[in-house]
Amino acid sequence: MQAHPAYARPATRATTPAGAAAPVSVGGALRAVEAFLMRGGQRTARRNAWSAVLEDRRRAEDRRAAQHVLETLGDAPAPAWRLPRP
Repeated sequence: MQAHPAYARPATRATTPAGAAAPVSVGGALRAVEAFLMRGGQRTARRNAWSAVLEDRRRAEDRRAAQHVLETLGDAPAPAWRLPRP
């Protein structure tokens, strides 16, 4: 069974036809530029900061979903067993 094309490994020089250059992904090119411009500690700090940003976005999405549920439940009528007696 072959992997889905989106998950397939890119071709390497060994598998490309003679004279053809191996395709370079955008991510690979950005990592190469990053390695050239930044020292190791700066790269690590930037990656850690980006990971924190992504985690904050996930938490914010979870908060929005929880808020939506609470607002939806707040608009619903109270169950009969919770209604005060007249």
